Amino acid sequence: MERDYTKIAPEDAPWLTSVSARAVCDAIAAGGHQIFYVGGCVRNALLGVPVSDLDMATSATPQQVIELASDAGLKPVPTGIDHGTITVVSGGVGYEVTTFRRDVETDGRRAVVAFSTDILDDARRRDFTMNALYADAQGNVIDPLGGLDDLRARRVRFIEDANRRIEEDYLRILRYFRFHAWYGDTSNGLEPEALAAIGSNIQGLETLSAERVGAEMKKLLAADDPSTALAAMAQTNVLGTVLPGADIRFALLVIHGAEMLGLSPDWLGRLVSLGGERVPERLRLSKADQRRYETIQTAAFEGGSLVAVAFDYDSDLAIQAYLIRSAIAESVPELAVIAELRSAAQQVFPVSAGDLMPEYTGADLGARLAQLKAAWIASGFVLGKEALIALPAP
Repeated sequence: MERDYTKIAPEDAPWLTSVSARAVCDAIAAGGHQIFYVGGCVRNALLGVPVSDLDMATSATPQQVIELASDAGLKPVPTGIDHGTITVVSGGVGYEVTTFRRDVETDGRRAVVAFSTDILDDARRRDFTMNALYADAQGNVIDPLGGLDDLRARRVRFIEDANRRIEEDYLRILRYFRFHAWYGDTSNGLEPEALAAIGSNIQGLETLSAERVGAEMKKLLAADDPSTALAAMAQTNVLGTVLPGADIRFALLVIHGAEMLGLSPDWLGRLVSLGGERVPERLRLSKADQRRYETIQTAAFEGGSLVAVAFDYDSDLAIQAYLIRSAIAESVPELAVIAELRSAAQQVFPVSAGDLMPEYTGADLGARLAQLKAAWIASGFVLGKEALIALPAP
């Protein structure tokens, strides 16, 4: 059945019937102001995909939001008052309520804004038409800029002048490709106007912080199939700018191999498969992600037993290394190998340090345990404790 893009179905938006969210809307409306759900929550609800963030936009000023929320017995918290955002806590849940805004000045990274009472001003300062969609408390959709047609067509289009939207925030270059990976229909190709504007503004990417670039790349690579987006990034030299030395050849094969086996997307494995110079540093990966990145990278490109990797770390890391090895060899990954790696991660080494003491102590004990564990893994985990202890020392 064709989806209705003019009204959000309650089954796609539990927040429409949420008592706490409705209390926020009622509090602002009681003061004679407009208040709408906006952006990703509206877009995703219309597409029937999960909603992660719930944002509201209003014609009320931040001070009016504070007063109206307080009058209604809700708790307003000025989390971003300089930019018009008040977090209103209702029923133990925090809702970000932001005053309609228009950009006064931008430098490609941050904007100076002025408050407005016009929803059109607010819509025009957003990035893509599919993100400039609003819905009232009843789920009726308000579309100031024609975003519904683009959403129906799964077309990612910059609002009005693509070049100007990018100059307002250069991160929108990466967001453009990320949104294509998640929501775009690329059967007709990417928008030529958008790609031309991106090509004219690539140097702006160098002004962005590593944290912002890393967060966007992580989201992009977590999409089910970011192949087309990655190919376009490579073609426009966006990929080479944010990750010098990166190459999509292995990544495309890794994505296809995982999809063929029914495996869930793994952004970190895909990132490793792209290669590049000083990637963890350039994307400011967390220490935990950096360790996982290096483990996958070593296992994929430096050989060694993937079964041992699965046992020593976890099967997910070993599986990503296996997909990359398969891509390098241009071979088809096999479910049997995936099952073997998952099984390896569940094994329990039958020998403990106490089993070897007091005959072995200190460094000798550690070396003996390592020897026996290697032999146990090489046996396919079939050697028992007695057989392992009986093995001669090297």
